[in-house]
Amino acid sequence: MVKGVLKTWKEDRGFGFIKPDNGGKDIFIHISALNAVSRRPTTGDVIYYQIAKDNRGKYKAVNAQIEGVSLTDDKAEDLLKTGSRKKRVVAMAIGLIIIIAVAVFLSYK
Repeated sequence: MVKGVLKTWKEDRGFGFIKPDNGGKDIFIHISALNAVSRRPTTGDVIYYQIAKDNRGKYKAVNAQIEGVSLTDDKAEDLLKTGSRKKRVVAMAIGLIIIIAVAVFLSYK
């Protein structure tokens, strides 16, 4: 995780820029990168984040967390359930494929 300070934040548009502690160019951050925090960010917040490239090749913050701000109960629970939810979807998809394969096989008999 990289650490920086939220330099600017446009609440009405849901984005801002982080000044990295290690220097370098400011990093774009969208509210969706902070989807599990219990409050909206404000200028001056210390942000921990990962860096990714967007579809235009520009760097942005992802998987961000505001220092000292906890996850919301709902969001924390959702994050814990994500793995089991994916497993259920995959199991249901495999089951559906098996049912279709059996139906096709039986229709040709």
